[in-house]
Amino acid sequence: MKMSELSSKVMEELKKVFQRIDEKEVDQFTDTIVKAKRVFLVGGGREGLSLKAFAMRLTHLGKTSHWIWDDTTPAIGKDDLLIATSGGGYVPSIHHVVVEAKKAGATIAVVTANPVRETPQLADVILNVPAAVYRGGLNTVPSIQPMGCLFEQSLYICFDLLVLLLADKMKVTGEEMEHRHRNVE
Repeated sequence: MKMSELSSKVMEELKKVFQRIDEKEVDQFTDTIVKAKRVFLVGGGREGLSLKAFAMRLTHLGKTSHWIWDDTTPAIGKDDLLIATSGGGYVPSIHHVVVEAKKAGATIAVVTANPVRETPQLADVILNVPAAVYRGGLNTVPSIQPMGCLFEQSLYICFDLLVLLLADKMKVTGEEMEHRHRNVE
C-alpha cells in the first residue's frame, strides 16, 4: 500500500469521527472552560501529549492552566476545572487524579471514547470523541491504525478546533494569543 492510499483512509476515518461529535457537548465543554477560574489538565501517553498542546493554547488564550504532573502545579479547588483524557474510560492513575480533584471541589471534564466507564461517570462534563481507542471505546469509528492512533489524532485536532471556538467565545484575537506566547526562545 502507498502513503497516498493510507492517508486517504485515515482522513476518511477522521472525517467520520468529527461528523459524530455532539455539538451540544462541545458547547458545554467550551462554556465550562470559559467559566473556570483556572484549568488543570491530566492525561497519559499520546493522549497526554495532545492535552499538553491544548494546555499551551489555553495559556495563549489567557486562561491560567496547569499540567497536573508538573512540579509547579498548585492545589486545585472550587472554581477550578480539571480536564482529563481517558480514551477507554479508565486508567488507574488518571482516575485517581479525577477522584481527588472532585473531592477538592473542582469541576471535572472528561474527554473519552467510552463515556459509560468509571472515570467519565465522575465527570460534570463529558466530551465523547468516538474514535477507535486502545483498550476499547464504545460505538467508535473503526480504524486501520494500531491501538489508539485514531483517538489520539482526533484529540489533537479536536483541541485545536476547540481553541478556535474558545477564541471566538472569549473574544481573543490571534494577535493577543501571540503576545502571550513564551518570549524567551
